Amino acid sequence: MDANELLRKIRKIEIKTRGLSQNIFAGEYHSAFKGRGVIFSEVREYEPGDDVRDIDWNVTSRHNKPYVKVYEEEREMTVMLLIDVSGSRDFGAAGDIKKEKMAEIAATLAFSSIQNNDKVGVIFFSDKVEKFIPPKKGRKHILLIIREIINFEPESRGTDVDVALRFLTNAIKKRSTAFLISDFIDDHDYFKSMTIANRKHDLAAIQVYDRRDAEMPDVGLIRIRDMETGADMWIDTSSKNARSNYAKAWYARQQKLAATTAKSGVDLASVTTDEDFVKSLLGLFRRRAVAR
Repeated sequence: MDANELLRKIRKIEIKTRGLSQNIFAGEYHSAFKGRGVIFSEVREYEPGDDVRDIDWNVTSRHNKPYVKVYEEEREMTVMLLIDVSGSRDFGAAGDIKKEKMAEIAATLAFSSIQNNDKVGVIFFSDKVEKFIPPKKGRKHILLIIREIINFEPESRGTDVDVALRFLTNAIKKRSTAFLISDFIDDHDYFKSMTIANRKHDLAAIQVYDRRDAEMPDVGLIRIRDMETGADMWIDTSSKNARSNYAKAWYARQQKLAATTAKSGVDLASVTTDEDFVKSLLGLFRRRAVAR
């Protein structure tokens, strides 16, 4: 992709997603992902019912009457985007290419984050961690992230969610809010790493998939290519049995994803490439706000 085309794409995504984050998501994001830490705010005179553990003994001794420390919620957060850059993200038959939809979702989350004065970092992963962008603030940093999402070329084309989650747990020391964005076409077991990551951080999963991932159309004999392994194969899509087996494999993968996220306590939203992601993302935010 040449520089001018890349700039046009970045600008297009910025205009769309920044508008969404300002006009639709700002309040919902704040409610769903507000900081969980507390910071010292001020001292005031002790009142009946105050926790005696909050008494500031230095101030109390100076004034000869009890004062307590007052704390407020720490708003600043670190937001981590774990973005799947495996080969299957280049697939798109029933709508946008997956990576384009992932880029819009990630950019919306990033712009929502900086409006709340949060730091944003990114982990690009395939079957290994491809690139780590440390968390920072500011529009310039967000535009760098968007450019990387659009233009990044991974070394590997496989998928291993477990690798990304273990890296998040080990690399990010401070508790963060993390969004795992993937199509979850992954045969590895990532339940343990997801559970551990969600205990340390505040993790949410966003699945982006194409409707053709779930259902094979009846179009006769076709050659298909596995986007991650590069293997080609011929399939007779007019065969009811072939279409049924394809659908069963998809259903089994979806059941695994639903069970893994539920057991590990991770909220899950699913978005298809041919639909607007706003409704699904708002639903995720509001479920989390109610749960809090």
